[in-house]
Amino acid sequence: MARKKSIDPKDIQKAKQLRDQAATISEYRKALSVILVAEYGLDADRAADVLGISRRTVFRDRSNIRSQDDTSKRTWGGRRNSVMTIEEEQEFLSRWQEQATQGGVLTIPPIHAALVERIGHIVPLSTTYRLLARHGWRKVQPDTKHPKSDSEAQEEFKKNSRKQWLPPARKT
Repeated sequence: MARKKSIDPKDIQKAKQLRDQAATISEYRKALSVILVAEYGLDADRAADVLGISRRTVFRDRSNIRSQDDTSKRTWGGRRNSVMTIEEEQEFLSRWQEQATQGGVLTIPPIHAALVERIGHIVPLSTTYRLLARHGWRKVQPDTKHPKSDSEAQEEFKKNSRKQWLPPARKT
C-alpha cells in the first residue's frame, strides 16, 4: 500500500501562487504536480501520466516548492577533500616560488615528492597539478631556438642553398 500523502497547506498555497504567476510551461507543470496530488487526490503515478512527466519529477517538484522561500539553501561547492588550507598551500609553494622567480626550471616530480612528504601519505600526481593551477602557476614553454644556434649562419645557408632538392644523379 502506498504512503498517504501529507502536503502542508502552505505548500499548496505556494503551488497555487506559482500556478497563477507561471511564466513558462515548466513552472505551470511544477505547480500542477503539487495541486493534482494534494487537492484532487491523484497518486504520483497518475499525476505524472496526466502531466507527461516522470513519477520522480512529481516528488522533486513538491520538494522544490517546499524549499522555494528558504534563504539558507545549501549549495554543492567548495573543497571537501582538501588536505591543506589555501594559506598552507601558499606557504608550501613559497619555497618553490623563490626558485622560479630566479629563472630556475621547475619540474613536477620534486614538487610532488615534497608535497607527499608534507602531507604524510601518497597522493595522485594530478593533485600537484591542481595545486599549482589553483595558485596561478602555468607551464612556460622554453624558447624555440637552440642556445648554440647561429642566426647569421642560418641566413647564409638559406641564401646559398638550392631551392629544390634533387636526388644525386645515378651513374650507369
